[in-house]
Formats: sequence, C-alpha cells, structure tokens
Amino acid sequence: MAHALVIPPLVKSVGASGQISLGKEYAGRQVLVEMPAEGVWIIKTARIVPDNEAWLEKPLMKQRVARAIEWASQNAPEPSDPDNLVTRKPDVKRKARSA
Repeated sequence: MAHALVIPPLVKSVGASGQISLGKEYAGRQVLVEMPAEGVWIIKTARIVPDNEAWLEKPLMKQRVARAIEWASQNAPEPSDPDNLVTRKPDVKRKARSA
C-alpha cells in the first residue's frame, strides 16, 4: 500500500487583489479550485484538455501516436521535390461546387 506524502499546512495571505501565491514551481500551471464548504478551498493541479483534442487521450490513439513517434525517431527525414511527388487519381468523382 502506498503512503501519502504529508506536508504540514502553510499559512498564506490573500493579497489586496485577491491572489494567493502558491510558489514559482506552480507558475503557469492550471489548477482546479473546489469550495466544498464556506472558507474551505481544495486546490489541485490539473491538465485541461480541449474538446477538439480529447480524441488524443483515447488508448488506441495514444498507441498510434506512440508508434508514429517511434517510427519518426528511427527514420530520418529526407529531402523531397514537391514537383516530383506522385499524385493519385481520386477514387470517387465529386460534384463541382457552384459559386
């Protein structure tokens, strides 16, 4: 069973602008502030993931990204000439858009 690290409480003062300094080690971090009761604050560091990036947190996507990073680390980029790229003909004909 893991033991929790116990750190004694710190006394902090709320400044005139309503801010509390948690220390430079937390600079730039996002936190969740919970207020379960009047005068009780629970502050937790957090990672906020935008909705349009949440798909990257799914296990299958994490595996695919890890494989891609592994492949990229073992395969150096090579120079290419955009004029000599192979183009594929589309499999499906699409309607032309009207203006």
